[in-house]
Amino acid sequence: MKVLLNANEMKQKPVIREYRPQDYSEVERLWVETGMGSSVRGDDQETIERTLKMGGKLFILEEPTTAEVLGTSWLTFDGRRIYLHHFGILPSYQGKGFSKYLLKSSLDFARSTGKQIKIEVHQSNTRAINLYSKAGFNYLGDYDVYIIRDYKNLNY
Repeated sequence: MKVLLNANEMKQKPVIREYRPQDYSEVERLWVETGMGSSVRGDDQETIERTLKMGGKLFILEEPTTAEVLGTSWLTFDGRRIYLHHFGILPSYQGKGFSKYLLKSSLDFARSTGKQIKIEVHQSNTRAINLYSKAGFNYLGDYDVYIIRDYKNLNY
């Protein structure tokens, strides 16, 4: 059993590394805890592996002593642009500046592809909006985003 530390107990700075398949259960736990997603929404291990094969990345923010997954940044590639998904830090580690390091790794990867990067952020998530704005993201105010999650209820 892992010993989980809080941000004040950490002795070393978290590390950023690439996702490994054995990370999935902790990654899903983080996504559920932060409200970013779960396997129920299609954020399962198979989908992650497929997006990585298509040129994406999933960065893990990890506490080096315990190997606890503290944050994620999932970047997918559709052949045209990079999409930043599931960027988040466990609530007990938020506000410590870790998101800046994770975002830097994400943007360095996107820059290396030469493609644009796009993100969707809930309008009430002002902390994330401030982080992304400071990093250079621009608001596309003339777009609303729509999604179909379940094809069983189509009305056409």
